[in-house]
Amino acid sequence: MNFNSRLFDRIRIGPSEAEEVVQSDASRCDHPGCARAGEFRAPKGRGREGQFFQFCLEHVKAYNATYNYFSGMNDEALAAYQKQEEIGHRPTWKLGVNSKAARMAQRGRVAGGQAGPDVQDGFNIFGARTEQQAAKPEPRHNVLARKALDTLGLDENADSVAIKARYKELVKRFHPDANGGDRSREGTLQEILKAYQQLKSSGLV
Repeated sequence: MNFNSRLFDRIRIGPSEAEEVVQSDASRCDHPGCARAGEFRAPKGRGREGQFFQFCLEHVKAYNATYNYFSGMNDEALAAYQKQEEIGHRPTWKLGVNSKAARMAQRGRVAGGQAGPDVQDGFNIFGARTEQQAAKPEPRHNVLARKALDTLGLDENADSVAIKARYKELVKRFHPDANGGDRSREGTLQEILKAYQQLKSSGLV
């Protein structure tokens, strides 16, 4: 073999896995006696959440195979952990016990049990309804029925007789046969027909 050959000089043999060393800018594997780079994170366990070991691939696999977060916990501790898991390990209070929430609610109250000026109490959460709110009548019909009545030019107090009379009047006014075949108002006629059908479905006719 010619050791002075140019081809021989080009041969490079990389270090074996056992001979691989950690680069100066890389963290070292935390497994005792291992000199390889610690490229993989592994959690340190219960009580040290957010802390991690740095292992090479071989040792992170071995660590993960035996890792048990609940190691050392008795049955009571496991049951308590499971119960806390249902609420994401966040604090909870019974209704009215949370003093901060109680203070916030109290700031929204004024004399007479009404919500203060800094609280928009549209659903009357912080106090009783005002006399003005209590006196306001509830609508007689649903939104679709009220919209249909509006299309016919009627208010929500109109009875079936008034609705039928108004319907006949509008059909005669906008029907093409009553306008010499003019179909320019046919869209309005369709709206009137739909409104009347809606009122029939709502039981008003």
